[in-house]
Order: sequence, then C-alpha cells, then structure tokens
Amino acid sequence: MAATVYVNGQIFDQERAVISVFDHGFLYGEGVYETLRTYQGQPFLFDRHLRRLRRSADMIALPIPLGDAEILARIHDTQTAAGLRGDSAEHEAYIRILITRGIGDLTYDPAATPRPSVIIIVKPHVQLPEDVYRSGVAAVIVPVVRNLPASVNPLIKSNNLLNNALAAQDAVRRHAFEGIMRNHRGELAEGSTSNLFIVRGGQVLTPPLEAGLLPGITREFIFEIGADLGIPVREAVLKDADLFAADEAFLTSTTREALAIVRVDERVIGAGVGGPVTRRLLESYRARALAGAV
Repeated sequence: MAATVYVNGQIFDQERAVISVFDHGFLYGEGVYETLRTYQGQPFLFDRHLRRLRRSADMIALPIPLGDAEILARIHDTQTAAGLRGDSAEHEAYIRILITRGIGDLTYDPAATPRPSVIIIVKPHVQLPEDVYRSGVAAVIVPVVRNLPASVNPLIKSNNLLNNALAAQDAVRRHAFEGIMRNHRGELAEGSTSNLFIVRGGQVLTPPLEAGLLPGITREFIFEIGADLGIPVREAVLKDADLFAADEAFLTSTTREALAIVRVDERVIGAGVGGPVTRRLLESYRARALAGAV
C-alpha cells in the first residue's frame, strides 16, 4: 500500500521520498527506529515508544534533533497528508520513525555528520483477519543466533536489521509466519519481529532481557494487562522443550498485538488453536488501546 513520508522537514509521496546515498543510515546502518500503530487515529503508547527511541539513540551517541511534541506534530502532519487520521478502521496508520546519523563523508567519524536525518513513514495499517487470531500461526526455530550483547546490543532498536532479516528470511523459506531465535547459550530469545510468550499451568512466561532480546513495548504492556486480569506474567529462561510442551504460545508486537502460535517446527502447540489465556490478554489489550491507554 502507498506510503506518505516525512523527510527532514518535507512530506512526499513514496515515489518522491528519497534520502542521500551518503546518509550514514544507508552507508553503515547507523540509526535507530520505532514502529507504532494508531487506534482511532492516535499513535498508541507514543510516550513509551519515544522513551525507547531516545534510549536507543543514547546508546549509539546519536542526538535526536526534535522534541517529543515536535515528533508527534510531524507524525500528525504526515497522517493528515496520507488521509489516515483514524475516522474508520480502514484509516488507521502504520508509523515508522527513523533517526539516522545523517549525511557525511565516507568515514565512521560522527563529526562528519553534524545533522541527523529524521524520517517518518506513514501508510495504512493492515490488520490480520480475525480468523487468524482464532486459528493461530506457525513458527519455526531458526539457526540464526541473536546478536551477542557485547557485539550489537539487542537493547538498541537499530536500523541495522541484518540479524533479524536473516532470521525472518529463513522463516519465509520454511513457510512460517515467524522465526524464533535462540541466543548463544541455546536459550530462546525472541522472534525476528516479535517477542515470545508461552503459557504453562496458567502462568505466562517470556524470556528475560538477559537472554538477548529487545524490550518490546507490547511485551511490557502484557505484564500490566496480566496484572489487571490476575494472570501471572513473569520472565523465565526458556528452551525449545519449554515451547514444545507449552499449553499455549503467542507472539507480541506493535502491529500484531498478541497472536497465538499453534505450530512450531511441525509440532502442534497445546490444542492447536488460539488458547483462552492468549484470547483474554488480546481482548484486554484491544480494550485498553481503544480507551486510549498510555
């Protein structure tokens, strides 16, 4: 679907939105990003996403030239230009904010790039059909190991997504919806574009940050929803066997909310359909999103 793009102060349609080949985001993958979606036209959990964006930027010593209110205003301007202000389900938006090191010479010296680039991509949000949430999706455990924290720290939501891309491409080749990555110790870490949860004995478990994963905004929100519903949600080191023996499993992300995983590597998880705990969490998530939770 067609996108509308803000690039360093101007808004373009997708055919005319360009960035210099000398931008260090293109040359070296130096940059950070956040993905948001709207409910009733408003970017959901905006403040949390911006906090993570700034934390990621600080970890690579990248200044963000706009304040949060300015970024929100640019998002709204781009939504308006795209005709995506949430007046109907078809007019909800997918939003991607990218901050790069900026344009400069062919050098790693940050002094060569005095002005960071700011890009905001807005396009229609495509919601999965409800029957997919009921029936669930298939995943595979991929051989691609999650980045070591001492190399490219997974806590940084970086534009350099080669590790994730290789995992996702392996899943595509194997006809799966998502690829699940292990860390260097063989523990489950996260999906290529999602966080991973299992349900066992009424408890919801997810790998700890120490497993080498991105602290997902939706992941964090699931802890809060679980507390409200009286469903225990906690971190735990998980191995392949834990996933295969789970009563339920699901992935979380900004665009997919909480989506049941019913098959992993040709093994059926639980009853082979979306389970009751996953459904309760999803319904509460959506209710809070539509109520404007922050």
